[in-house]
Amino acid sequence: MAQVLEFKLPDLGEGLTEAEIVRWLVAVGDVVAVDQPVVEVETAKAMVEVPCPYGGVVTARYGEEGTELPVGAPLITVAVGSPDSVAPTGEDTPEAEGSGNVLVGYGTQAPARRRRRVRTQLTVANGTAPTATPAPAPAPALAPEPAAPEPPAPQGGPVPVISPLVRKLARDNGVDLHALRGTGPDGLILRADVEAALRTEATAPHAAAAPSAAAPSPTTHPEGTRIPLKGVRGAVAEKLSRSRREIPDATCWVDADATELLRARAAMNAAGAPKISLVALLARICAAALARFPELNSYIDTEAREVVQLPDVHLGFAAQTERGLVVPVVRDAHTRDAESLTAEFARLTEAARAGRLTPGELTGGTFTLNNYGVFGVDGSTPIINHPEAAMLGVGRIVPKPWVHEGELAVRQVVQLSLTFDHRVCDGGTAGGFLRYVADCVEQPAVLLRTV
Repeated sequence: MAQVLEFKLPDLGEGLTEAEIVRWLVAVGDVVAVDQPVVEVETAKAMVEVPCPYGGVVTARYGEEGTELPVGAPLITVAVGSPDSVAPTGEDTPEAEGSGNVLVGYGTQAPARRRRRVRTQLTVANGTAPTATPAPAPAPALAPEPAAPEPPAPQGGPVPVISPLVRKLARDNGVDLHALRGTGPDGLILRADVEAALRTEATAPHAAAAPSAAAPSPTTHPEGTRIPLKGVRGAVAEKLSRSRREIPDATCWVDADATELLRARAAMNAAGAPKISLVALLARICAAALARFPELNSYIDTEAREVVQLPDVHLGFAAQTERGLVVPVVRDAHTRDAESLTAEFARLTEAARAGRLTPGELTGGTFTLNNYGVFGVDGSTPIINHPEAAMLGVGRIVPKPWVHEGELAVRQVVQLSLTFDHRVCDGGTAGGFLRYVADCVEQPAVLLRTV
C-alpha cells in the first residue's frame, strides 16, 4: 500500500512565522530520500534548505518560486511505500515514521500529525520511475486563482491571519484586513497580500488622474524605485528601529597605536602555523575586556526591570553581504584561542556571503564586534544590536603622525569606539572597558595578564 504524506513548512524557530520559496530542488515525479533537501527558502534571518523527513515519490508541490508561505502551509506531498496499490481515498492509516529532521543545521522535531491524508495512485510505465497522478481532492493551491475575486469578509468577522508580522504591517500602514482576500490556503492573508494592497493604494491617485486617450499626456515626475522591506533587509530594519526606540545609547571613542598589534600578528603568522586574522585578535581582546567589565555582556529584562549579566561571551560580528547586513555569532568566544577564532570567523563569513547561515548562527549574541574599517572609514556611532548592551567599533588602521616614546613618529593608528546601553552602566565602566581594549591594542602583552 502506498501512503501519500503531506510535508508542511516546519516551525523555523526564533519567532519566524513565514518564509519565501527561493528555489525548488525537486520536481513532481522525482524520487526523494529521507532527509533530502527539497526546497530552498529565505526567512527574515537566513537562507536555508528544508529537508523532507519522508522518502518516496513527490506527487505535488505547493507554491511557486517567490511565493511567501506561513509556517504550517503544505510544501510537498510524498507517496511512501509500495507503488503497486494504494488505500482508498479518504481512508486513514497509521502515521508514517519520518526522520524527525526538519531543518538542516537548526535541529529536529517530530513531524506534526495531519488531519487528513491525501493519496494518489502511482503507476509505472515502460520501466520508468513512478510518476504522480493528481489526487481526487488535492490540497488548495497557494497561488491566487484566476477567477474573479470574492467579496471581502464581513467587517465584524474573523480575519484569516496567523502571522503577527502581517498584522503589524497592516496596522502600521492603515490597511483594513477585513477588506483583503488572502491568497494563502483557505483564504489565509499573507504578507504579499498586504504589500499588494499598499502598492495598489499608492498608485491609485495616479490612475484616477490619468488623462483621456485624446488629451495629451502631462509631464509627470517618476515615482522612483520601490524596494520591499522584506527578508533580511526587513528584519534588519525592524531590529534597528527597535534598538533606537528602546535603548538609550551613548558612544565614546579613543585613538590607539596598533603598530605593536600588527607586529605581533606578523610574528605569529611567520611561525608556520595556521594564519591568524586581525579580527580574531580583536575578538580575544574583547573577551578579555568583558571578563573585566561584565556589565557590558548583558541585556535588560524590561518586564522585571533587571540587568541580566551573562556568563558566556557569544560574539557577533557585522558582515555585509549582497542580501544585506547580517551578524553571525561565534559561540563561546571566551573559550577559543586565536586559531579557533580565525577558523570560525572564516567559516561564518563564507556562509554569510553564500546565504547559508542558519537561524541558530544568527541569534543569541551577547556582544558585537563591528569592523567598519574594511569600508575605508575611521569612525562610526553604530546602532546596538538589540537586545545586547554594547558594540565595539574598529576603524581602518592607517599610518599617522604619533608621539611615540617622546618623539614624533609615523605609527599605525586606529580609532576604537564603544556604543553602550547607558542603563547597564555609567561612563566610567564604558571608558574603563574601552581604555583596556586600547591598551591591549597598543601593548599586546597586557593581554597575557588576563589569559
